[in-house]
Amino acid sequence: MITPWFIASFTVVVVYFLDHWENKYIKSLFDWVPAILLAYVIPAIISYTLKVDYSQANIHDFSKDYFIPLAIIAVMSSLSIAQLKAIGIRPILVFVAGSLFIAVFPVLLIFLFSETELISEIIINDRYWMGIPPIVGSWIGGSTSQLVLKELVDCPENIFLAVLVMDNILVNVWTIIMFQTIKKSDSLNRWFKITDAAIPEDIRKDTGDKLGAIWCFLIILGAVVLSNFLIESFVTKVVLLSFLGLLLSNFIPNWNYRFVLKIGGILIIVVMAVLGLKLQIATLGFDMSFLGFLSIWLVGHFLFMIGIAKLLNVNIAWVPIASMANVGGIATAPAVTAAYNLKWMPHAIVLAILSMATGTFWGMLTIWLLRNFVA
Repeated sequence: MITPWFIASFTVVVVYFLDHWENKYIKSLFDWVPAILLAYVIPAIISYTLKVDYSQANIHDFSKDYFIPLAIIAVMSSLSIAQLKAIGIRPILVFVAGSLFIAVFPVLLIFLFSETELISEIIINDRYWMGIPPIVGSWIGGSTSQLVLKELVDCPENIFLAVLVMDNILVNVWTIIMFQTIKKSDSLNRWFKITDAAIPEDIRKDTGDKLGAIWCFLIILGAVVLSNFLIESFVTKVVLLSFLGLLLSNFIPNWNYRFVLKIGGILIIVVMAVLGLKLQIATLGFDMSFLGFLSIWLVGHFLFMIGIAKLLNVNIAWVPIASMANVGGIATAPAVTAAYNLKWMPHAIVLAILSMATGTFWGMLTIWLLRNFVA
C-alpha cells in the first residue's frame, strides 16, 4: 500500500513544480485554481482512487505538532513593524476596519436573521457555521490562518472543501472587480469629495547582509520543537509562536524576511497536502445559499471600508488595496495596486503581510462570538 507520507510528498513536489513552471497554460490554471486548493485535492483523489482511508494516519498528528506551527512562526516572522510606519495610520485604519468587518459581520448576520431557513437549517443545523472561521482566516490571514482555524473549530472535511471551492470562486471574481475599481479611484475620490491623493513614503529596502537561511530555519525549528515539549495546548502554542515570530523579525538584526516567507509558503502547501488525506470525496456538497451568504459578507466588507475611507478622508485607492491585502493576499494585492500606482506596490505587500500576521487572532474572535452567540 502507498504510504500517506509518499502521497503528501508527491503532491508537494508536483504542486510546487507546476506553480513555478513558466508555461502560459499552467499559469492560467493557477490563476483560477490556486496551489493550496490543488494541494488539497490531489491527495483526496489519490486516496479515493486507491480506496484507502488515510484520515487516521499518524502524519496528521505530526503535521499538527510540526508542519502547522512551523508555517505559523515562519509567516509571522516575515512582518517588519518598522515598515508599517511608511504606510501611515489612516490607510492602516481602513485596512483594520475591513478586517474587523470580516471577523464580526457573519456573526451579527446570523444572530439577527436566526429564524430564516438559510441560517437555521444550513448554517446551524448543517454546521456550515464551522466553515465561517476558516473563511475569516483565509480572507484576513491567508492559508496559514485558514488551516489553524480549521483545526481550532474542528471543521468537518466536507464542509472545509466546499468552503475552499466557494472561497476560490469568490476571490477570483473579487480580484477582477477590484482591478476595475482601483482604476476608477480618482473618479471615486471626486464623487465622495475626498481630497487625499498623497503618495505614501517610500519603503526602503534593506541593503545589509541577511542572516543565513540555515540559521533562520534552525531558529524557527528549535522554537517549534521546544514548544512541543513545554506546551500541550494547541491554541496556546499558536499564540506564543505567533508573538515569537514577531520578536524574531523585529529584534534580530538582518533577519531574512524573504526566506522565511518563502519557506512559509512551502509549508502551507505541505499542510494542505496532509489535510487532503482526510478528505472523503463521496461526502462532498455545495450549497448556493451559503455562497450567497458569502457574497453579501464580502460586498459588505467593501462598502464598510468605503465609509471609513470617506470618514477619514483617505484616498479611495486604499480600499481595493486593503481589500485585496485581506482577501487576495501577498500575490494579488500588489498586482491590483500596480493598476493604480506602481510606487504603492511595496505598501500593498506590507499590508498583505500584516493581514497574514493577524488573521488567526481575528478568526479566534469569530470562533468565540459564534460559540457564545450562535452555536
